[in-house]
Amino acid sequence: QVRLVESGGGLVQAGGSLRLSCSASGRTFSRNAMGWFRQAPGKEREFVATVSANGGRTAYADSVKGRFTISRDNSKNTSHLQMNSLKPEDTAVYYCAVDESIWAPWSVLPVKRNDYEYWGQGTQVTVSS
Repeated sequence: QVRLVESGGGLVQAGGSLRLSCSASGRTFSRNAMGWFRQAPGKEREFVATVSANGGRTAYADSVKGRFTISRDNSKNTSHLQMNSLKPEDTAVYYCAVDESIWAPWSVLPVKRNDYEYWGQGTQVTVSS
């Protein structure tokens, strides 16, 4: 059974940093893109960042570009989201996700919610002003 577990969320002041982690179990995802989404109260779940299977390609939402960095460690079946210069508008539940499609050199980085088949339960990030 595939399971994704996020960790690292919490309460931080504006301007601070947090590092989220996503640990996958049940199968290896070294051939799959992994991503992060977030959902604030009363809003739709939105794309944050994604990384290709080998970590060589990444994409970010404009709202986090230059502040967040996504990475992965295939030897540990994990993904990370380093979040710097946090703002109150970054407050949300952050979700880790995996695209079941096998990554190929011509693949397009998945940035839509329905590109992903596996999801974690989420971790709360709260940024105070």
